[in-house]
Amino acid sequence: MAAIELAGVEKRFGDVAALRGLDLEVEAGEVFGFLGPNGAGKSTTINVLLDFVRPDSGRVEVLGREAGTQSVAVRERTGVLPEGFDVYDRLTAREHLRFAVESKGADDDPADLLDRVGLTDAAGRRAGGFSTGMRQRLALAMALVGDPDLLVLDEPSTGLDPNGAREMREIVRAERDRGATVFFSSHILGQVEAVCDRVGILRDGELVAVDSVEGLRERSGAETTLEIEVETLPDGAVEAARDVAGVSEVRVEGDSRLVVACEGDVKMAVLDALGSAGAEVADFTTREASLEDLFAAYTEGSA
Repeated sequence: MAAIELAGVEKRFGDVAALRGLDLEVEAGEVFGFLGPNGAGKSTTINVLLDFVRPDSGRVEVLGREAGTQSVAVRERTGVLPEGFDVYDRLTAREHLRFAVESKGADDDPADLLDRVGLTDAAGRRAGGFSTGMRQRLALAMALVGDPDLLVLDEPSTGLDPNGAREMREIVRAERDRGATVFFSSHILGQVEAVCDRVGILRDGELVAVDSVEGLRERSGAETTLEIEVETLPDGAVEAARDVAGVSEVRVEGDSRLVVACEGDVKMAVLDALGSAGAEVADFTTREASLEDLFAAYTEGSA
């Protein structure tokens, strides 16, 4: 079952086409990373999902309901951490949570939610004095009210220190394990790679790729870097590695280290070629293309 389904969604703002026939499906219970460069249409997509913006054409369904005509029902089952969330300066953290609980008709304990996001000690403080990271934690706590079926997190790591970012990832995983769907938009690609089951990449209002990170690697043809430590490196060994189909570069560093750029499925063939040429391999490590590498490949048009 799809928690989010967009079909042929078009949206223009004057002469600017923000979304161009966008088709997107997010399965219930998955953490879906939504990526794209500035101006790609990410914010417009989120606003369409939440019925803050109406599309010019196309179909938008969220949690089995039509987003435009049943937006109230959708929002009752959705928790949102918006980018640029602002606080009510004169309200305490506890009062923010009480307001959110009452607004949703939920029965959550504000203290439990504040503890979950690490704000127990600040529960009675006015939010006007909060740091950016504390405001972000407060927004996340409010998004969690009512055990929503869908969490929409737009740049959730903004202002968080490494511990806060780790705690946020743990909360995302816990929400997925509870059965919630998480729609996760962030420019911090390491955060996305750490928690997302699948990733969608938007470019110029169109979805150019949807897959797991491993699937994106395979589809993009992104290379693996193989770093090899050798005890001996006889004449002809480097040439033997370069002759392996799928190898694009072999670089010698010092007297005992080779760096090989190659397709992911030829690593063992490289090691076999070196062994056959008389090189004694002491150790090797591999580095797969990161999500940053894949993002660049897809958004710069090379994939």
